[in-house]
Amino acid sequence: MASPGLAPLARRVSLCRVCFETPRGRPLPHEPRPVARLSETARLCIAGQAPGTRVHASGAPFTDPSGDRLRHWLGIGDDVFYDVSRVAIVPMGLCFPGLDAKGGDLPPRPECRATWHDSLFAAMPQLKLVLVIGRYAQAYHLPHLKGAGLTEIVGNWRSILSESEERAGPAYLPLPHPSWRNNTWLRRNPWFEDELVPELRRRVAQLLQP
Repeated sequence: MASPGLAPLARRVSLCRVCFETPRGRPLPHEPRPVARLSETARLCIAGQAPGTRVHASGAPFTDPSGDRLRHWLGIGDDVFYDVSRVAIVPMGLCFPGLDAKGGDLPPRPECRATWHDSLFAAMPQLKLVLVIGRYAQAYHLPHLKGAGLTEIVGNWRSILSESEERAGPAYLPLPHPSWRNNTWLRRNPWFEDELVPELRRRVAQLLQP
């Protein structure tokens, strides 16, 4: 899950049972299985939502069709994507949150953010670019945009990227979730693949150079 310097923190994360044993509201409806990849050397971080059913089963992030689409957007293969020395992955919910009455994923558990996220990102000061995927991750990493919709946030990616590069810490690039549920959004917003994805691939290729 992490390089040696992060090993103690990664171990505590892997053993976390907060949402099961001392939850905020109803407990997690199944045994916790935190999924994250921490790194002392990665310059790229993927900050997503929460594991789904397939990731909960595999124990590895983005082992599903959403992961296939995300890797396509990034222009990298599995070998690079799962190289923890080059790519860190920290979802807002570390465990699969369960399903709602309609069969959709529940929101990320709030216990994860409160317990871990400030410490996790403080422990990775070498990060240069954080890909902020979906509204829950955007609410945490881009709190000044709270209340804005997905189209507004992702549509302003140039200014968000530019403004974050002027501050200390990593730059932020907002993305929609690569789920099939966003197929309609992607069709209605062709600028995403025409303009944002090429810049995303350029920056990722630059960061992942040996």
